[in-house]
Amino acid sequence: MRLPFTAARTPEAGAKLPADIWVLIAAAFAVAVGYGLVAPVLPQYAMSFDVSVAAASVVVSVFAFFRLVFAPAGGVLVDRLGERWVYMGGLLIVAISTLATGFAQSYWQLLVFRGLGGLGSTMFTISAMALLTRLSPPGARGRIMGFYATAFLIGNIGGPVLGGLLAGFGMRVPFFVYSVSLLVATAVVAVFLRGGRRQSPDDGTPEQEPLPVRDALRDARYVAALVSSFANGWSSFGVRVAIVPLFAAANFDAGPGIAGTALASFAVGTAAVISLAGRLSDRYGRRPLVISGLVVSGISTIILGWCDTVPLLIAASVVAGIGAGVLNPAQHAAVADVIGADRSGGKVLASFQMASDSGAILGPVLVGVVVQLSGYTAGFAISGALLLAAVVPWLFARETHDRMARVTSGE
Repeated sequence: MRLPFTAARTPEAGAKLPADIWVLIAAAFAVAVGYGLVAPVLPQYAMSFDVSVAAASVVVSVFAFFRLVFAPAGGVLVDRLGERWVYMGGLLIVAISTLATGFAQSYWQLLVFRGLGGLGSTMFTISAMALLTRLSPPGARGRIMGFYATAFLIGNIGGPVLGGLLAGFGMRVPFFVYSVSLLVATAVVAVFLRGGRRQSPDDGTPEQEPLPVRDALRDARYVAALVSSFANGWSSFGVRVAIVPLFAAANFDAGPGIAGTALASFAVGTAAVISLAGRLSDRYGRRPLVISGLVVSGISTIILGWCDTVPLLIAASVVAGIGAGVLNPAQHAAVADVIGADRSGGKVLASFQMASDSGAILGPVLVGVVVQLSGYTAGFAISGALLLAAVVPWLFARETHDRMARVTSGE
């Protein structure tokens, strides 16, 4: 007999979170603030070496490019060396490369040092997700993913403000401060993080071999997560950052500040719901939240291309941010559910990250071509349609939250 869909309040849902989780959240905040410190000054710093705007843009892109190409190796390191050591190693690499960036004496030095930072970034990103997967109680994964994402979001909002103030003392200063903050984060992890390779406290099963990517790809739930990750990276991390500012500048007379306001509005929408969305995914399952987030993001992205007033642009940006905030913690929790707490999944997590990074890199390029040929409305329509199309695999994938899957199947 199939029971009606009801909320499943698990014992872990309201339980006190492990101390290691709070260590990871604190470290994430420090990393995000530091990244935000250098983001506003990096293009101007690059141009101080007397290069073109295009060359300065390459310095920004090289970080994401190296994150993408090194992701498979990062996954292998996590599976072989353990999450804790790879996490600290990644933080140290970014700290050293950032310090070197601040001391760069030529454009090419700047380019190399910034690229090396991308290697370290993908190391600690993958290992952090692996640690969260291993240490999070299954019934609280959504809540924990929400907290973790909130820490990054707040850091990314506050970092640029502080970075702009520090730039008044010289464009190299934010890089030195970021390097120090990363060293502090590494020390905090080294001293307080104790669960690098242990099982989740509530899981008494023996540890298994790492989950191979080929096995994960046989799971329709993981494939659905890859598709939605690509679409979200394309829209939220690619088109939003690269195309929305150009759209705002080309269509409104409110000055360049409207572009920043639109991006900030997206962040506000995300921040408003992301923690709640994580909790709801623990209670109602991952699929309803992922599907809802994709639908809201897709429709609001299509509407962006039709916005002809500033209030409408801000409202659409806020709603798009809400959609991303609903989607992200549930999507990450779903991947963690597929991997489980009793085995490592570094390569699987690396592939998931690569899907998002690929979308973030391809989206601005392809949508930029569409905008040149057919205008902004068509560009946003394609991006929104991609998000809506990402709903389809989730419709055919079963729930990843085991307890909710049992409830909806009538067990």
